[in-house]
Amino acid sequence: MLGKKKQKPRRPTGHFDTLVSSRTTIEGDVHFSGGLHVDGRIRGKVVADEGTDAVLRVSEVGEVTGDINAPHVIINGTVNGDVYASAHLELAEKAAINGSVFYNLIEMAMGASVNGNLVHQREPVGLLAQDGLSTRQKQEQARGSDKPAGPDEVPEDGGKSQ
Repeated sequence: MLGKKKQKPRRPTGHFDTLVSSRTTIEGDVHFSGGLHVDGRIRGKVVADEGTDAVLRVSEVGEVTGDINAPHVIINGTVNGDVYASAHLELAEKAAINGSVFYNLIEMAMGASVNGNLVHQREPVGLLAQDGLSTRQKQEQARGSDKPAGPDEVPEDGGKSQ
């Protein structure tokens, strides 16, 4: 009808089933569905169950060392690893990511930092992370297979073929 606006699909925001408190450190991979709020530290991959509309929120005092793979990701803390957000990624003003970011939609506040690549993906980016390799490992594999060595790299024959 005329004058009616289309309703945007809303991402889940308020309900978090699991809380990692600021006094907690988890060593190992975390698999979740629903909502996961991180105030503490996680050293390992954080992966949302496939087919869920899961939300991961890393607070200002939270830290994740490892790759993140979830549909909705909200970061205001520190992430050392690649981030795969298949639906929506929100980087708040104190977000600091050391790794590449693969996203469909991104929202970034002034003050947030990403030390890595920003890669827009139209299809679900969770599929990219399922082979278990980080971006750096994928780049090294690509260089090792059929691409010539970079300017700082020495070919296997020591450069004698030139």
